[in-house]
Amino acid sequence: MVKDALSDFLVRLKNAQAVKKETVEIPYTALLWETAKVLERSGYVKKLDRHGKRFRRTLEVTLSYNKDGDGRITGARRVSRQSRRVYKKASELYPVRHGFGKHVISTSRGIMTNSEAHKTGVGGEVLFEIW
Repeated sequence: MVKDALSDFLVRLKNAQAVKKETVEIPYTALLWETAKVLERSGYVKKLDRHGKRFRRTLEVTLSYNKDGDGRITGARRVSRQSRRVYKKASELYPVRHGFGKHVISTSRGIMTNSEAHKTGVGGEVLFEIW
């Protein structure tokens, strides 16, 4: 049993892209589904599917690759952990890796990237950064 599903999600995505897998299956949670939809909008993930019934539901993520075969996800880092939560205002949301990455933030209006949160003017808990 994994205590932090979001960290497990990030590690599975990074490892699957490191060995050039096309898809990866992850145990389903509502948080992971919303996070994966944000990654799909940002172009880090190509396609999402939910499989299974109520208690055995999985999330199938089809990974996105560049034209030269390199994975779109080169790294990810969990910012807010169970032991230390990190909250930021909309004015404190800066670009990640000089604009080549994104922060994924849990706000009162749902999960969104730092650029979307800055445009709407809402802050929240910074879940992780991805580049």
